[in-house]
Parts: sequence; structure tokens; C-alpha cells
Amino acid sequence: MELTLLESCLLGALIFCFAVQLYFSLSVHLKLALVKVEELPEQAAKPLSVIICARNEAENLTQYLPAVLQQNYPDFEVIVVNDRSWDQTREVLKGFVAQYKHLKVVTVAEGEKFIAGKKFAVTMGIKAAAHDWLVFTDADCVPASENWLTGMQQPASEQTAIVLGYSPYIRKRGLLNSLIRFETFFTAVNYLAFALDGMPYMGVGRNMAYKKSLFFKNKGFAAHMHIPSGDDDLFVNAHATPQNTEIRLNRLTHVWSEPNTSFSAYLRQKKRHFGAGKFYKARHKFILSLQIIFQFLFYALFIALMFFKPANYLAAGVFALSLIIRSFIYPRLLKRLNYPDLRWWFPVLDILLFIFLVFNGILSIFVKKVKWK
Repeated sequence: MELTLLESCLLGALIFCFAVQLYFSLSVHLKLALVKVEELPEQAAKPLSVIICARNEAENLTQYLPAVLQQNYPDFEVIVVNDRSWDQTREVLKGFVAQYKHLKVVTVAEGEKFIAGKKFAVTMGIKAAAHDWLVFTDADCVPASENWLTGMQQPASEQTAIVLGYSPYIRKRGLLNSLIRFETFFTAVNYLAFALDGMPYMGVGRNMAYKKSLFFKNKGFAAHMHIPSGDDDLFVNAHATPQNTEIRLNRLTHVWSEPNTSFSAYLRQKKRHFGAGKFYKARHKFILSLQIIFQFLFYALFIALMFFKPANYLAAGVFALSLIIRSFIYPRLLKRLNYPDLRWWFPVLDILLFIFLVFNGILSIFVKKVKWK
């Protein structure tokens, strides 16, 4: 079986992309699959403040806020920032305040002279917090257990200033829901695995914690206040280090979130996230870009080699080997990260996610304006 020069070059490039793919799968992601899940602390150590920003979230607050307020933690406050809502959010919060003495409401009124956006609301919540350890979530989120705060509390090590949690999306019917959950899974695998490997580069505001003193020491969001998104990942990207960051995997510390139900809403959400990624540290952008580029090249080269005989048989063998190796890693992680039902659809969703990411990347070039609700 003799290959032409072109076929040999394409096949060599495919094998090189496969090797890069293996690096991320075996050297980074596998560590997350094998690491022992931490046990919850036996008791609470220090008081903490939970911060939730809400804009027109009356329905979600009614449904999910009680699970936050009723956490099994001895000393905590919950701060809800009502960010210029025009629905029944004010009335809903007023009712909760009468019932729960540890709930504090901060109101951002329409027309005030400030830079609009979630970062301003988050900053107002942080300023109102009575405690140094801050735990963040969203109005459309619900903790997986009453011991969520016990798991997300300030670690014993004073050196730890940031804790990265995990927030899966609630399972619903339809292909879009499966794609959203699978994309969220891979995002989580990446940021949790890299943090475990000593390179924390982002966190998700639906479930994370950090010190108030860290926030003000670094002047809050001042460095990227002009960017609509990034109140979570850009802050972590700028200030997380291998020494001051921990992750949480225990299922009792997860926070479930309501997923988008329309493709257009999902695209808007991913556009915000994609825009923030442009402002990551150069090293992080380089490594993450390599990951995406070589994944793209792997699929592109495989498709191209399908038109060449007999190189197509060798390319199919490389592709099959890649799938077999990754099928030993990612289905295990899907189970660990609360998506066991997606294990059987891993190959299909992997390809669909790749297509979506390419589409979203192209769309982001032409659509510039983003906003928070």
C-alpha cells in the first residue's frame, strides 16, 4: 500500500493532531477522572455571604431562593441584588425578607449614574457583604443539597482565596438540551482539570467562591469593567494561581441551573462567554486556542482523507483509536459530573459540539454587541 506525497502529508498531520488531542485527554482531563472526590467538612468554620444578582427573576426567586436560604450552615447571610427589575422581583423579595432574617436586599434603581451591567450589581452585593468569604450563584440556580455551603465554605488553608465549583444544567427533553449540557460538561472538565493541574484560568459564577479582601485588593472589576461579561471567568483568570485556588467535585456541592430553551438565547449566552475569552492571559489563550485549532484540524483532515484511497483506511484507524481512548475517559467524567445519560451519545455529541463551536466562533466575528439581560 503506497501513499502519494500529499496523502502522506495529510496522514502525518492527522497523526500529529491526534497526538495533541491525546495530550489534553491523557495528561490533563484524565487527572480529573481519577482524582478522589473530596469529603465534605464535618462542621462549618467561618461565617460567609452568599451573593445573587437578579434582574426580572421573580419566578426563579420564588422557586429556587428558599433552597439557598434554608442551607444547613450555622452562620451565613444571603444578599440578593435587585438589578433594575421591572417585574415582581421587588415584591417577591419583600416577602422573603419578612420570613428570613438573614436575607439582605440591595436595590439598583433604573436611571442611577453608573455603568450598567452585571459587574456593577455584583460589586454592590460585595460591598454590602458582612463577611470576607463570598459564595456566588444565580437566581435561576438551586443547590444540589442543603450542605452546599458546607462544601463551598472557606477552606482551612488561609492561602486559599478562590474555590471553583460546578454547575450542571437541569435535564430536559430535546437535542438542544443535550447539546447545552454536553458543552457545559466540556467547559467544566477543562477549567476544573486545568485548575487541578496547576493552571486555573476561569470559573463559573453559578457556583464559585472567593474572598472579599481579594476582590478589593485587586480593585474589583476595574481592569475589565468595560466588558459586559466576565464577572466570573475574567476575575478568576486575572487572580487565580496554583497556590490560592481549589476545586470542588462532591455532588453535594453542585448547583443545578435552568438551561436556555431556545437556540437564539443559547447563542447570545455563548457570544458573551466568547467575548470574555479574548481578554484571558496570553498563556491561557494560547493553550485553549491550540486545543480548539487541533481539534478542528483533526476532524478536517479526517474528512479530507476519506477521499483518498488507501489512505482513508489508515485515517479511519486513527479516528477509531482516538474515539476508543476518549471513550474510556469522558463517559467516566460524564457520570462524575452528573450527566450519566449522555455517556451513550458521547461520539455524536462530540461532533455536534465541534460544529457548534466553529459556527459560534464565526458568528462572534460579525456580531459584536452583547448585554446582560
